[in-house]
Amino acid sequence: MASLKELKGRIKSVKSTQKITKAKQMVAAAKLRRAQEAAEAARPYAVRLNAVMASLAGKVGDSDTAPKLLAGTGANQRHLLVVVNTDKGLCGGLNANIVKEALKKATELRKDGKDVQFYLVGKKGRAPIKRNNADSIAKHFDTSDVRTPGFEEASAIASELIAMFENGEYDVAHLIYPIFKSALAQDPVAQQLIPVPAPEADANAKPDSGAIVEYEPSEEEILEELLPRYVRTQLFGALLEREASEQGASMTAMDNATRNAGDLIKNLNIEYNRQRQAAITTELIEIIAGAEAL
Repeated sequence: MASLKELKGRIKSVKSTQKITKAKQMVAAAKLRRAQEAAEAARPYAVRLNAVMASLAGKVGDSDTAPKLLAGTGANQRHLLVVVNTDKGLCGGLNANIVKEALKKATELRKDGKDVQFYLVGKKGRAPIKRNNADSIAKHFDTSDVRTPGFEEASAIASELIAMFENGEYDVAHLIYPIFKSALAQDPVAQQLIPVPAPEADANAKPDSGAIVEYEPSEEEILEELLPRYVRTQLFGALLEREASEQGASMTAMDNATRNAGDLIKNLNIEYNRQRQAAITTELIEIIAGAEAL
C-alpha cells in the first residue's frame, strides 16, 4: 500500500499531466477547424478534375498513343504502397489504423503472388511497417521539417513517384491515407494512384448532344500535362486529409486522457483521504490507550 507521501506525489503528477493533455486538446481544437476547412475546400477541385479526366480519357481510350501514366506499363506484378502517416503522436489509434490498412493491402497482394514495396510519408508509420517489412521499404519522405505540409511537398512526392514509375521500379502504386469525417471518425482508405485509373462517367450527367469537340492540342498532349497534375492533386488532398484527421484524432484522444486523469485524481484523493483518516484514527486510539494506562 502506498504511503500518504507517495499518494500525494502521484496526485500532483497526474494533475500536471492533466494540464498538459488539456492544453494539447485546446491546441488541436483550434487547429482542427482550419485543417477541416482546407480538406473540404480541396474536395470539389478533385471531383472536377476527375470529370475532366473522364472526358479526355474516354476519347483516348486504349490507343497506343495514350500516355504511360494512363496506359500503365502493361504489367501488374510490382506494387508500391504509398502510406501517408502523421509526423506527431498523441492522436489515438489513427496511425495504427493506417498501418493496419497498409499491411492488409500488402497481405492481399502477396497472396496473389505480387511483389510489394512501401513508400512511407510521415514518421509515425515507419517503425511498425519496418518491423516485418524491413527489406520492402523503397523510400520514405519526411514532412516533419515543415509546419504544415502543402502543395510543394505533394509536388515533390509526386515527382519522385512518377520518376520511379518511368524508370520501371514498379507497375502499380496505391495511395493509403485517412479520410476525415469527424473528430471521432477518420477512416483509412486505399486507392490506385499510378497508373491513373480512368474515372467512371457520371451516371447523372446529361447525354451527349452529338456535338463534335475538337481539342487543340490533342487529347493525348492535354493528358500528358493533366495526369501529373492529377497525381499531385491526389497527394495534396491526402496530406490535407491527414492534417485534419490528425487534429481531430488528437483532440478526441486528449479529451479522453483529460477525463481519465480527472477520474484517476478523484480515486487517488479518495484513497488519500481514507489513509489519512485511518492514520488519524490510529493516533487517537494510541492517545486514548496511553491516557487510560495512566
